[in-house]
Order: sequence, then structure tokens, then C-alpha cells
Amino acid sequence: MGSLGGVTSDIPGSIDDIDAAWLAGATGWSVDSLRATQIGAGVGVSSALYRLDLDGTGCPATAVVKLPALAEEAVFTSTILEMYIREVRFFERAAADAPVRVPECYHAAVDPDTSRFAVMMEDLGGLRAVDQTAGMAAADAERAVDALARWHARWWGRGDEMVEAGVGLPIDHPIYPAVLPAVFDEGWAKVSGAMELEPEIVELAARWVDRLPRMIADLNEGPNAFIHGDFRADNLLFDPAGSPAVLDFQLVGSAAAAYDLAYFVTSSLDAAVAGACERALFDRWRAGLQSMGAAGADMASVERQYRVAALWCLAYPVIASRGMDLDDPRQHALIELMNSRLVRAARDLDLAGLY
Repeated sequence: MGSLGGVTSDIPGSIDDIDAAWLAGATGWSVDSLRATQIGAGVGVSSALYRLDLDGTGCPATAVVKLPALAEEAVFTSTILEMYIREVRFFERAAADAPVRVPECYHAAVDPDTSRFAVMMEDLGGLRAVDQTAGMAAADAERAVDALARWHARWWGRGDEMVEAGVGLPIDHPIYPAVLPAVFDEGWAKVSGAMELEPEIVELAARWVDRLPRMIADLNEGPNAFIHGDFRADNLLFDPAGSPAVLDFQLVGSAAAAYDLAYFVTSSLDAAVAGACERALFDRWRAGLQSMGAAGADMASVERQYRVAALWCLAYPVIASRGMDLDDPRQHALIELMNSRLVRAARDLDLAGLY
């Protein structure tokens, strides 16, 4: 695997820089020919994804390469929030300890001073994907929540330890109050100008920035965990037995574990399914944590942290929209659905009444 902070010239600036010679240096593969095809358009926001079809010796038939996003706004946000650094460090320092399936990493490198990074990984495209815009079925959601409980139990109370090891940022990192208000306001201007929004979303957005310091404080209380940070349907693939593989580690960090669960339920399930299953999924996740010995998993504040995290999650569709083409039907539908699903959460969880 490549090392963090490799020489910039060794990191491809675009997919056109990836050829047989680069692959030989990065992976040791002897590649006679390759073909790159962009994948994940409208799914990945902060990065550009490509499938490589490879012919050669000692190389897989296919691999996936991840490079910086094609949209300048997405690259800016990803760079300032250290998202590319986080993913490389995850593969270097944490992936081997993951209690769920993650892609095998063939090469990972990043220049911390620029937006250049590249991750070469196993192609899991043969597994079953769930379209986030369609919504995840309850049975798949249960398996996803089981995997999430295993993830959190493995790193329960170790979020700060992982941050100190260079893997991720803590929820109370100064970068969040310094950057999120500005990028949230920019994203909100774009979203509110591109689509009709429910009054609940408008109300939450109007006070979201003002509530940010209190949300950070609440999500930093109690036993922390190493969180995934972007646990949603588009970042999960299911094997034939129904077990999920987990993708995308650009937002890993330290926070209340309920953060991941709230984001998953409010963004990945159709509003009707979420309304019917939310309590059961919450209880399933907490029971899973307790069965695996996560001390403090039954603390009284965990349900409040779930609600706070749901409110925080308004930032995802709003900020992500800055680097998206909202004229593209799928990208527009994804943001619209994420917002509409948050309307359900706002009503059922009384998010407006939190503060």
C-alpha cells in the first residue's frame, strides 16, 4: 500500500495519469492494457470513481480507483475537512481491524498539503447495491444496523484514541464551527433556489447554524466511538447471504455512536419504512452493542443524541449540494429525497423542539 503524504508527482492528477507504468509502481502489477470507466456518478459526491478493466500478470481482472471530485466546490470541502486524508489513513491504520467487510486496498496515497489523493481498491461491484433514492427495505436495514453495531462495539470508547492515531477528526474539532456555517449557508442558497422545500426543512435550516455549538457539545458527551460518518445505503453492498460490505471512509471520526445510526435511518429508508421501523432499529442497534460488551451503551442520553444527530444530518444534503449538479435527475432526486426524509424525522423526533 502507498504511504500517506507521498510525493505529489507520484499521485495521479486525473484518471488520464493512470497507466501501466503508474500501476506497476503503485501495486507491482504487470499490466499489458487497461480501460477506465467512470462509475458512481450521482452517488459519490466528494470523489470521482473509476472501474479499471485490466489485462496482465498478477493483477485482478478489475479494480476501482478513487480520485478527487471533478467539481471544484466538492474538492474544496473535501480538502478543508481532510476527507481524502481520512480515507487513506483508514486503509493504512484501521481497515485491518474492521469487524465488517471493507474493500481490500491495493494502494493509497495522499498529499496532505494539496487535494491530490488516490485509492486503488478491490472491485466489489458484483455485490448487490441498494439505490438510496428507492430506499432500503426493512430486512436489509436490519442487517445494516447489525453491521453498524459490530463497527461501534469494536471501537466503543476508542474514538479519541483513533483520532490520536491520525484516523479521522473529532466532532468537536475547531474546523467544524469554523467551516460548516459558511458552507452550509452556500449549500442552502443553492438547494433552496433549486427545489421546493417543506416548511419543516426551512425552519430547521433557518436555525441550524445557530444550533451548531450545542449540537457539537451534545454529540461529544459520554462514551465516544469511532464513527463511520457516512453510513448510508449508497455506501453499502450486500453479499448473497445478506451481509453488507461497507464503503467510503472519508468522514470517519470520533463522536457519539448514535450519529451513524440516525444518519442511516433518516437518509437511507423511505419515510414510511423509517417511521414504522425506527424504534425497532434503534433497539436492535443498542441491544447489539450491549451483547458485545459496549459499556455505557444503555446510557440515558443516547436517545437524545440520536435526535441531535438527526438534526445535524441536515448538513449532509445541504453541504453536498455545493458540489453537485442539481440539474442531473439522480443527483437532484437524491438531495430532494434526503430532505424529504428529514421532514419525517423532524416530525416524529420533534427536531425543532430540541433547542
